[in-house]
Amino acid sequence: MKTKQLNFKKYSSFKIGPEIEVALLEDDFSYVENYYLIGSCNNTLVGNNPPPLMMLSKMYDYIKIEDGVLKVGGATPSGKVASFCKKHDIANLEFLSHLPGKLGGLVFMNAGLKEFEIFNVLLDVATTDGKKNTDEIEYGYRYTNIDKPILEATFKLTNGFSLEKVEMFKKMRSNQPSTPSAGSCFKNPKGDYAGRLIEAVGLKGVMRGDMCFSEEHANFLVNNGNGVFEDAMWLINEAKRRVQEEFDILLECEIIILET
Repeated sequence: MKTKQLNFKKYSSFKIGPEIEVALLEDDFSYVENYYLIGSCNNTLVGNNPPPLMMLSKMYDYIKIEDGVLKVGGATPSGKVASFCKKHDIANLEFLSHLPGKLGGLVFMNAGLKEFEIFNVLLDVATTDGKKNTDEIEYGYRYTNIDKPILEATFKLTNGFSLEKVEMFKKMRSNQPSTPSAGSCFKNPKGDYAGRLIEAVGLKGVMRGDMCFSEEHANFLVNNGNGVFEDAMWLINEAKRRVQEEFDILLECEIIILET
């Protein structure tokens, strides 16, 4: 099995984690069940002792138009997909220009901005367990029940790339901090906002080591320099505890935590 050395302090958007060997998935047959598949780690907090990790190799980084649909490999970066859509006048995936990550991870979490999300235009996915149409997949807000590595996704092909939508998505993201983070830390509870709840319990801007919930957007847990896993977890657990005690709401993490 081929591997790749990754330093998560450089690789992950959180800039936290050890330097370890990560296995490469090069074909359907090299997937090992007890390995956790990672992408570009834009929504992932990697602990000091993560489970065995695997990532898609470069063979899954591609985009093609075939049989009237758009096919994208699971290792393809979102920015590459957005640029391809702009060049070929393809509509409805403009939001990917402002969502970091690789295609497999974005499909797995049904990523999106407001009402614009992956499953609006997704036709099917190819996994190590075969192909599944969207009507065979359970999905919702930042959720799917896909439990195997996503090797490829197929999308509806509609003309009309919109620069106005790109600008709208840019404005949606303008209040989010540029300090290293993993995006929204918690999912928004139904009818409320995680950022409002975190601010209401007094955690906005509170430092633990170099970690804090951002002054710009309280639902962003940010690393102000040399943040460590333990301090990040303290803040996550403290936010859960305080919000449950104050509002009887159990916050659910949107970020993925990898620690054994």
